[in-house]
Amino acid sequence: MAKVVCVLYEDPITGYPPAYARDGLPKIDCYPGGQTVPTPKALDFQPGALLGSVSGELGLRQYLESQGHHLVVTFDKDGPNSVFEHELVDADIIISQPFWPAYLTAERIAKAPKLKLAITAGIGSDHVDLQAAIDRGITVAEVTYSNSISVSEHAVMMILALVRNYIPSYQWVVKGGWNIADCVARSYDVEGMHVGTVAAGRIGLAILRRLKPFDVHLHYFDRQRLAEPVEKELNVVYHPTVEDMVKVCDVITINAPLHPQTENLFNDALLSKMKRGAYIVNTARAKICNRDAIVRALESGQLAGYAGDVWFPQPPPNDHPWRTMPHHGMTPHISGSSLAAQARYAAGTREILECWFEGRPIRNEYLIVDGGKLAGAGAHSYSAGNATGGSEEAAKFKKAT
Repeated sequence: MAKVVCVLYEDPITGYPPAYARDGLPKIDCYPGGQTVPTPKALDFQPGALLGSVSGELGLRQYLESQGHHLVVTFDKDGPNSVFEHELVDADIIISQPFWPAYLTAERIAKAPKLKLAITAGIGSDHVDLQAAIDRGITVAEVTYSNSISVSEHAVMMILALVRNYIPSYQWVVKGGWNIADCVARSYDVEGMHVGTVAAGRIGLAILRRLKPFDVHLHYFDRQRLAEPVEKELNVVYHPTVEDMVKVCDVITINAPLHPQTENLFNDALLSKMKRGAYIVNTARAKICNRDAIVRALESGQLAGYAGDVWFPQPPPNDHPWRTMPHHGMTPHISGSSLAAQARYAAGTREILECWFEGRPIRNEYLIVDGGKLAGAGAHSYSAGNATGGSEEAAKFKKAT
């Protein structure tokens, strides 16, 4: 019998939904490029349900308990007295989400001698100290591609919302106003702008494809260059360094994984090289941007706007400056947790568990750390090391609410 500890976000404040706005979901069999969607042997949930919250349980309870395993589900994840801290000491498997991350620091890993598998229900395993996992021989896996398109759609929405000044304009309506001049004084057209992505993997490339019909000029930086036919199809310009790209772009979208080489990339020095009045949309990881440098750039006018749905830590303390900085379009970490995305990452989590318990190989594209080294998607996207430093600040949100 295995003990599985699953950390998920809280249910809606009005309670778990008895019904939903739409009946079912569009059927998708594979992602762009041909990778198939998760293929577990069975599902114990209806796609389109709220699976990512504690009552949804990722649809796992019936399966795990029928196999004799013990499942603990909680949203209480931060601080030494949290349920997660208490339950991890004898856990065999930890399941967490990027949206409500249970930070698996080296200290917590040391407290969990039985831990063998850490699963990210979604994409992005930087809430795990990957170096500590490597050193301990813990397997880390995530459901690669499960919500990549969901995130790319959210990023395009945020680009348009910033450039067109949508959020302040909507707020005038809510206030009962008809303040056209106030709305359009910061409203521009995306057409003709230069838009660049930091990383052109699954999400970055999907954003480029979705922006091409807007008649913008496309740019990208990545450690690995796109295939020549793709560059020609999108008419996208490759830049060998981030510094080269940000100098010419009106909009930057960040789509790189967080690891020691990308942490704090957008600091004062890099922001100063951007066009005055440029925009940043960050749906990757908050620590890629220096928190206070972003605030300073917005206050000075170096940036015209910043939007994203990633914070550090998550949840952020009530006094986090990104809550109150000017010209922002921040949301909670929701871009990859649409109901469609939840169906895929819940199914992928089940597929990983089935493989683990049955002794079958986990898909290579799901692996981040395996056999004491970076593996699969992890070897392509991450560098060894730790990006969880400072995550203990998440407990401040809990104390303040």
